[in-house]
Amino acid sequence: MSGSEVGESSSQQTGRQNGAQEATERRQSLVSESSQTAREYIESQLQLEADARQALPYSFDSCTQPLGPLRQTLFACLTCNPPSTNPDEPSRSAAVCYSCSISCHGEHTLVELFNKRNFVCDCGTTRLPSTAPCTLRSDPQTGEKAVHSQEPAPGNRYNKNFQNRFCGCGELYDADKEKGTMYQCLGLGTTETGGCGEDWWHPECLIGLPRDWNETVNGQAANDGEKEIEENGNGKDDGDDNAAEEETPLPPGFPEEDDFAAFICYKCVESNPWLKRYAGTPGFLPPVFKGGGLANKTSAPSGDTAATDERPISKKRKADEDQDPEDEQVSKRPKAENSDAQPDSSNETKSDPGNPGGPKYKHEFLPSTAPSGVFSLFLKEDFRDHLCRCPTCFPNLASHPQLREEEDTYEPPLSDDGNEPNGGGSTGTGSLLERGEAALSNIDRIRAIEGAMVYNHLRDKVKEFLKPYAESGKPVSAEDIKSYFEQLRGDYQEISKAGNDGNE
Repeated sequence: MSGSEVGESSSQQTGRQNGAQEATERRQSLVSESSQTAREYIESQLQLEADARQALPYSFDSCTQPLGPLRQTLFACLTCNPPSTNPDEPSRSAAVCYSCSISCHGEHTLVELFNKRNFVCDCGTTRLPSTAPCTLRSDPQTGEKAVHSQEPAPGNRYNKNFQNRFCGCGELYDADKEKGTMYQCLGLGTTETGGCGEDWWHPECLIGLPRDWNETVNGQAANDGEKEIEENGNGKDDGDDNAAEEETPLPPGFPEEDDFAAFICYKCVESNPWLKRYAGTPGFLPPVFKGGGLANKTSAPSGDTAATDERPISKKRKADEDQDPEDEQVSKRPKAENSDAQPDSSNETKSDPGNPGGPKYKHEFLPSTAPSGVFSLFLKEDFRDHLCRCPTCFPNLASHPQLREEEDTYEPPLSDDGNEPNGGGSTGTGSLLERGEAALSNIDRIRAIEGAMVYNHLRDKVKEFLKPYAESGKPVSAEDIKSYFEQLRGDYQEISKAGNDGNE
């Protein structure tokens, strides 16, 4: 054997040793990166639970059905009640509360309806299949959990939202494809009375524009831009990079978001025509017409308020600056003092020195003729202060408490944040670690010792199983762990013996 052959063989051997060492180091590195201590595991689990509590901040261990009609967040279950493909055979509508959407329908396809007033949770009633019972309530007669087939609340009202259709256009809602912002009507009527039932609206649909109006405008603008580039000989458009990041703009003729706090759609205005005279008066924007928006002022309000129509509406707080001190009593009055049965005497305004006929009610300052045409009303933050509550006008407000005062919306109790000792141990909403600690603290001393001994025995067995892998640097596969625990299940007698030894 020549020296060159010896040198080559020695070089190959060194290369193999270096390669093996590098492979071992890589395996150790991978094992180190993928392994974690018990503390790290617990901390990672606590972080996952904290993230879950942030996404679902409220406790979901009690159904709202026993509380009766509420304004609350609702969810429609499309798994239990799929939308009908035949318009002549409408699907059965139903909605469930926040807690039932998680505890009873957590694996179903849900549509968030947001807030609806005067609604009782339908979970566990005949409006949902018996195969999806309410697991949060017990049958009042038998005491059995998971109730179903109960009678639904007769006062519940439904619209197309419960079938995942929204707005006057009736489109199916797809959160992944929907662009722009939708606005919820204050809802002054149900579909049975000619209203919308607190529907959500696209801005363009409120003013008679097609859904793709923005694409049409952008297409025209793109064509104009190409012509301009060709004329100027400039092949660069600085706005292209930012176009994709821009939000969908509001259509022309639709009020700016900062100019209004709420709105009443044209359906609800048409079913309550007494509201039309308020258009363009203090607390209300000019009418937003179904055909043309703010630009289509087919007729201007006449009478004493001609000057008020010219007031700027660019700032939402403008009406607050002109608010009468006596009007403030209405907005600051505690809810307990509000009466549904009688008109508000503070509705009287100061007497006009030029008219000694006594106090005048607010409706007397409204225009004598309402704007003609079909339109929506957009309301400023203080609109309630400007609604007349005299004996003549109060009956119009009596059936619409949302016009008299801001509504309370029910919110479930917040889930325990786990910061307190044994937090959530009794309600089932704390972290798994805290609930385990709470359970351990509640068992007797003998069983706690038995459990600790079984745990120690199991720990020693697992350490013995993992030791060869740690020494060789070989990673532990899922199959290795599975086969080991299958073997460990057959070792039950030895584990039981360790527990019995603690009793001696």
